[in-house]
Amino acid sequence: MGATDKTETGFEQRSGLIIAGPTASGKSALALALAKALGGTIINADAMQCYRELHVLTARPSAEDEIAAPHFLYGVRAATEPANAAWWRQAALAVMQTSSFPILCGGTGMYFSALVNGIADIPPPGEEARTEARRLLAEIGPEALHAKLDKETAAKLRPKDSQRVARAYEVLLGTGRGMAYWQARPTEKLEGWRLKMILLEPPRPALREAIETRFEAMMEHNALEEARALLAQNLPPDLPLLRAHGLPELAAYLRDETSLEEAKARACLATFQYTKRQMTWFRHQALVSRTDMQIIHSRTSHDSKFLERILPNLRNFVKPHG
Repeated sequence: MGATDKTETGFEQRSGLIIAGPTASGKSALALALAKALGGTIINADAMQCYRELHVLTARPSAEDEIAAPHFLYGVRAATEPANAAWWRQAALAVMQTSSFPILCGGTGMYFSALVNGIADIPPPGEEARTEARRLLAEIGPEALHAKLDKETAAKLRPKDSQRVARAYEVLLGTGRGMAYWQARPTEKLEGWRLKMILLEPPRPALREAIETRFEAMMEHNALEEARALLAQNLPPDLPLLRAHGLPELAAYLRDETSLEEAKARACLATFQYTKRQMTWFRHQALVSRTDMQIIHSRTSHDSKFLERILPNLRNFVKPHG
């Protein structure tokens, strides 16, 4: 049994920590520092880092980092086995049950929401429905497919979001009910845990600079070769991993559609635009109570002096109370 907190009624709750924030905000460095300081276990909550094919482009922790502290749910899925919030929730809970102090680290807000608030129990639509949804997506495009959805579900989805539109049509086709119907049904919220949360919210100029610096480092560590190897597999175009930050732009370069410098610039811009959506999402969610949340308005890194300065306060914040 790991660390516990007591509720006002005297019941014990196990303790854990969420480290969230936009891409390139330094979540992994902070998670590692806290895991080493507190004997914690790091659980990946980044959708793209679940896949094994793109280690460099998805900025997965290094082999050295994984030796320094236990890491779970990194590189555990093949590109052809799409990860989703329902799968991740069950996998994360299984690791949490055996961890003395789980640290859930990532930028996929939907995963954190699924963990804390539960997720709709949608019956499997079946392979036939999935195949038909993918066929129609390729044939008529996401916007026309979006028009075929039920009104309630369509209102919740962007017409150009091909993956979610296809998934919604698949559910409608296979179950006879729209995604909105299933999502409105009662879900099982997280019980028996008190999660605290550290939200990284760096200034936008610092974040943009970090994205550009990190992408240059990725290119120096064979990101282009990694992209080329994945694309050579000729995978179905709707797979989530094919939308990993930087991959579409490097793919355009490999097809001789743009220069390498232009591909890098576009990749950094697209990533930065995505971080703005991430920050907006986290700002408007209530995953934990206000007293259980701390916001850091700077980017963290492996810089030892910076970590030494912030760790004492963070240790006091996250440690369970007796």
